[in-house]
Amino acid sequence: MTLVATPAHAATNPYTAAQACHNDWGGSWVNVSDGHRTIVKGSTTIGNVYLMYNSAAGTNCVAVLKAASVGTATYVSAELEVQGGGTMYMDYGNFKYYDTVEGNAAGKCVKYRGFMDAYVGGRDTWGNCG
Repeated sequence: MTLVATPAHAATNPYTAAQACHNDWGGSWVNVSDGHRTIVKGSTTIGNVYLMYNSAAGTNCVAVLKAASVGTATYVSAELEVQGGGTMYMDYGNFKYYDTVEGNAAGKCVKYRGFMDAYVGGRDTWGNCG
């Protein structure tokens, strides 16, 4: 009898950032310009951070989509920081596929971040103003 080992395949996240924001906050979401960063562990991308916008509601959503440990509940955090006033929208917990946070940044600049375990990705400079 011969046993043949097959390579382990990483699970693909079944959600897009627009779907994640819609699932948690409703509405229609689009990716904004300069609205994507990766979360990297060593040389491996373990997650993706997206800044989304809902024009009907005038709000932003930060979606952190897992690219590693997909389907297994692990620590994920999403953050949206609004310039001028110290407003920080944040959510965190153990999630299987993604985490999102929604906030109103009308007429303001934002920073956005996503965390997976001790690893972070995002934009730490003010941008996407308006």
